[in-house]
Amino acid sequence: MKYFYSLLLGLVLSVSAAFAQEDSPDALVKKVTEEVLTIVRQDKDIQSGNTRKAIELVEAKVLPHFDFRRMTALAMGRDWNKANAEQKKRLTDEFNILLVRTYSNALTSYKDQTVRYKPTKLPAGDADVVVKTEILQPGGRPIQLDYALEKQPDGWKVFDVIVAGVSLVTNYRDTFNQEVRANGVDGLIKMLSDKNKQLEAGKK
Repeated sequence: MKYFYSLLLGLVLSVSAAFAQEDSPDALVKKVTEEVLTIVRQDKDIQSGNTRKAIELVEAKVLPHFDFRRMTALAMGRDWNKANAEQKKRLTDEFNILLVRTYSNALTSYKDQTVRYKPTKLPAGDADVVVKTEILQPGGRPIQLDYALEKQPDGWKVFDVIVAGVSLVTNYRDTFNQEVRANGVDGLIKMLSDKNKQLEAGKK
């Protein structure tokens, strides 16, 4: 019996420690951002435009913290419900690739920018939060860059990025809606696939 209680106590302490170590949304954004920028500052290949290395960095450090399915659903709006399960998977995969390339291209343009992290208010029990930051550029005006995150069972996940007040995800909505109206969900899948192939060809 003593062994059972010791085992139970150990389990409780392990779970408590795991929750205690979980990053708050603003701490998560800061940690991931600083990890990525530290690598970019030290990697001359990425700074000189090596997109492949930038993509590998994003896939390793950034992707695990993004909810691409929700991002795709937001980008499509009501048209998301027109897609079946297989189409939703393909749409999410293609949109994932597109956003990764967009983020990676931004990294290759890094020129000594720094990030200012603003205080984040997180009401108790709130599952959605916006973490506000500013990109500080030498000789230029700061750029507002905010991250919308949702609390999920495996931690906080980013579902939108807002640049200078414009949602990166919903900025695609008009284009996506027009394509679905013209050529259906499969037409949108093809459009995203073709765009990604063009970006891949351009990189090579």
